[in-house]
Amino acid sequence: MIGRRPYEGTGEGMPPVNWAVVLDHLEGEVLAAEQSMAHDRAEEIAAWGRRADDWVPPSGLGPIPPDLRERAARLLQHQLAVAEALIERITQSQKQRDVAARMSYGPARPVASFIDRAL
Repeated sequence: MIGRRPYEGTGEGMPPVNWAVVLDHLEGEVLAAEQSMAHDRAEEIAAWGRRADDWVPPSGLGPIPPDLRERAARLLQHQLAVAEALIERITQSQKQRDVAARMSYGPARPVASFIDRAL
């Protein structure tokens, strides 16, 4: 199933594809992205940021039913908020890496030592 959306296909044992299933899957992805951020999983956060494919609804669904439009609108707002938070987190991480790269990890500069000698 790698590379396929879980709601694609109608093979045996698979639930019928409908808008409720599609919205469930999309909500799961948004929650997974939020969880990655909540647990500061840098690699997962970066992976979410590298996703470049536009989402395309499965074929044959037709327009979203009126009773699911409000849910879809809320989900879209949630997705946009999470996407904005991901961008912010990725930007902050890049800035931190840039600062760390500019820091010198070489030997520390000599520190002045004062020795009190009786004259």
